[in-house]
Amino acid sequence: MMRGFGFKSLAAAALALLCVLQALTLLRAPQAWLPAAVEIRLPRGAETVLGRAELAAPQAGTRHLRLRRDASGAWFAASADGVHGLRFERGEERLRSGARALAAGQQWRLGATLYRIEAANAGTVRFSDGAHAWTYDGASLRRDGAAFDSCPGAGPGKQLLALYNRLAPRALSVDRPLRFGGNLSCATQVGNADAAPGSAQLTFEDGRPVLLAATGVERVPLLVDENGLPQDLALREQPLAGISAMTAGRTRLLVEGSGEVLRLRPTGRVALFPEARTELPPGVSWQWERRDAWSSPPAAGAWAAACLGAGLLAAWLARRARKDWVSCIRLGAGIALACAGLGLLLAQRGGNAPGVTLSLLLSWAALWHAVTAPRTAAVLRIGVLLLAAGLLLQLELGSGAPDTAWLRHFQKTAAAATLGLGLLGAVPLFTHAKPPAQAQVEIGLLLLAGAALAALLLQVGWGNETGVFDLQPVEFAKLALTVLTAHCVALGLGERHGGGTLLRWLRLTTPVLLFVLLLAVALVQVDDYSPLILLLVWGASMLLAWSCAARRARPALGVLALAGICCCALFVLRGAAPGEAAQWQFYGERFGVWLDPGAHPHTGQQLLLGAQAIREGGWRGADGLFGVAALGQGALSALAIPAVQDDFAPSFLLQRHGLAAGLLLWVLQALFLCALLHAARCAWRAGSAARDYRQAWLGRFRCFVLCGGAAFVFGHFLLSWGTNLAFFPIMGQPMSFLSAGGSHLLFFIFPLLAMGSTARPIEENPSCRSTYNTKP
Repeated sequence: MMRGFGFKSLAAAALALLCVLQALTLLRAPQAWLPAAVEIRLPRGAETVLGRAELAAPQAGTRHLRLRRDASGAWFAASADGVHGLRFERGEERLRSGARALAAGQQWRLGATLYRIEAANAGTVRFSDGAHAWTYDGASLRRDGAAFDSCPGAGPGKQLLALYNRLAPRALSVDRPLRFGGNLSCATQVGNADAAPGSAQLTFEDGRPVLLAATGVERVPLLVDENGLPQDLALREQPLAGISAMTAGRTRLLVEGSGEVLRLRPTGRVALFPEARTELPPGVSWQWERRDAWSSPPAAGAWAAACLGAGLLAAWLARRARKDWVSCIRLGAGIALACAGLGLLLAQRGGNAPGVTLSLLLSWAALWHAVTAPRTAAVLRIGVLLLAAGLLLQLELGSGAPDTAWLRHFQKTAAAATLGLGLLGAVPLFTHAKPPAQAQVEIGLLLLAGAALAALLLQVGWGNETGVFDLQPVEFAKLALTVLTAHCVALGLGERHGGGTLLRWLRLTTPVLLFVLLLAVALVQVDDYSPLILLLVWGASMLLAWSCAARRARPALGVLALAGICCCALFVLRGAAPGEAAQWQFYGERFGVWLDPGAHPHTGQQLLLGAQAIREGGWRGADGLFGVAALGQGALSALAIPAVQDDFAPSFLLQRHGLAAGLLLWVLQALFLCALLHAARCAWRAGSAARDYRQAWLGRFRCFVLCGGAAFVFGHFLLSWGTNLAFFPIMGQPMSFLSAGGSHLLFFIFPLLAMGSTARPIEENPSCRSTYNTKP
């Protein structure tokens, strides 16, 4: 009891320290001003060119947007040079500069080649270039009726996708854009010696074929007929009548008024200024506003009332179920926090994110709600500390950035933490519930697998490696894979195997199918193969856990031997010649960058800048005071590291707070993994001692879920630290808890914490009660 009380007090003290550092970061952040509106005044028949300085758009070009007002007073917008594109919104319609819907009879010229559309419908486009007839259906390309093979040097993912599209019916195939340029026609590329690969694209949008002009410095003009005259498609104008917003770089400009004055309201990524003053060209003026850390989104009062009502309802229902008053109040508070977190996510998704102070206060409430629970597992308390450290790092990045976009990473993580930790408050309600029947478990797991498979297919069809609809289905699929595998192993190790032949085959094949689909998504969507290594770590860890549970020595020795071989392979690869490594078929370019980053200053930018940041940090941080003196101050050098909020967040941690803070984080991460494995061991013992077969299955099930979750978290830790410290080639995997995250937290980390914090199977085994702060 004293040990549990001491650990709880220590966790509370550490959380209080992190909250104080977060408060100091917010209080020490300098004042900042930004334009509330950009007003442009043009006489009729005149035009002007605006860029990042005039639009307060950090990622726009210096000459990005060309605005013109014709003789009748109508406004038109276009890309200023064709190098930087624009996106437009008209109601539900989304438009792009340099795009044109195609119809039969139209033609365009790229270099010396003239292309003519022979037929165009909702599913197929046929065109000719004077020498060949081409047919494109959105997924595959044919020349004179013959299909193309993959391009030389294509990776296994592209080859797999090409084979799938060739065998699958059109309704289930994966769309690939048709590209023009280069010296070779292959896959979905039409060769054109006068243009670089990708100088033009043809794709289907809402069932309509659309021609797209490429952007870039070395682009070749794509000429289309416009009123009988050739015009560069990339410079084509868009009338602003009916346009509600347009996007330059990553700055969304709300369009208001189109009379004598055109008013643009920047949102999203907007530059910040220390003073409400800047130099602007004639005809352009700004309306300044001060960044408000206390702003609230529209309808905040109504949402707060809804959160309070949901909490009171949950507390009343818990009281009806004869729960004690303390449990009812905590449950109501948790549900209210979860609703508030959901509101923060929705507000940020709609472009109405609240001030950073509101997000910080709600995240504090959620963190303390979790860490002060009377019966909280050690794994949850350690996870809360890791999450608080990640929130501190994201807040430091956002407060030290010269634009508004960086704070959205902190606000997204804070909203996800508020939602997830609030829902974790309802977990104790289910710890004493009767385990479900076997048929209910099977149906639930099959539904979970179906949802994961559907989400992965949705990402392959309509998303990319960053996800689909701002979500990462891969994170949910990892959870589903872990749960399904744990169920199969738990049944296999038990003495009772209910169900018929069909259920038995579903148990065996569903995890395998999900695993294969995860591999396919990794090959098709991701170009760094880090998910393959993550799955390898998980598979080896699950095999090791099974061999220990089943007391099979050979598989365990095989896993340990595989780990030793991998470590030896790293030393061997480290001694390879960079030029030789670049010629490898598998991951050769990144191995070459890893071995000699100085020879690849562009592709090795992450590795070089990350190493520089770590050197600047030393042992005590760049400020010499473990980052305390730099709280709330600028972080411009770290912001130059690509993906510093995700994959390279550890580099910023080591630069700002030093290697000493990194060692403390390593200890905390090791304790988290040990707590997961200890909870898994206790669950196994509880299942072994249970007399009821359902309780026995539940103990084994929880054991292998926790082992699988610990394996994935260990893989994230290993790949992230290995990437930042240059132990491994650059791989795109975020660090759990530390990196900015929404899907990883909601779909994987919080369900894992919920599984680790349930106490019923543990209570059956007195030897494991020390893991929890339970009352005697």
